[in-house]
Amino acid sequence: MYKELKKFKTQNTFTFTQEDSLETVCNAPEAGSGVFMVYAVEGEEKELIMVGSTGTIQNDGTLKIKNGGLYDKIVNGHQFAKTGRKYSWPAQMKLENIERLEVSWYETFNEKNKVIPTFVEGQMLQNFLDENGKLPRWNVAF
Repeated sequence: MYKELKKFKTQNTFTFTQEDSLETVCNAPEAGSGVFMVYAVEGEEKELIMVGSTGTIQNDGTLKIKNGGLYDKIVNGHQFAKTGRKYSWPAQMKLENIERLEVSWYETFNEKNKVIPTFVEGQMLQNFLDENGKLPRWNVAF
């Protein structure tokens, strides 16, 4: 785990296989804002393949939450030119022969923490870039 994430106490993880319903297994909050990281898991091997975030901070310091929060961003966010990850992830997993995904999410902006979600997303991607010379394979750009 990245050390920057340790301060976020509202967090959890879930796993997803091609046979699962993403809507059912996703345990992220509908009112939460923050970051999520997606790992491809093969046996004991885990590879970070994507970092995402949701939630916008307004100039008065308040949070604008997208309807459905982290849950909706993970389940219904667009990726791979298809509507909703609930459809695109299983298809992409089949293409790449990925056994299962592990998704970790962190609420970065709440009563206890006031850290801009895209800032944390940028930190995670910068760390990955520094270590690997590229972005995670499911992140198209940042």
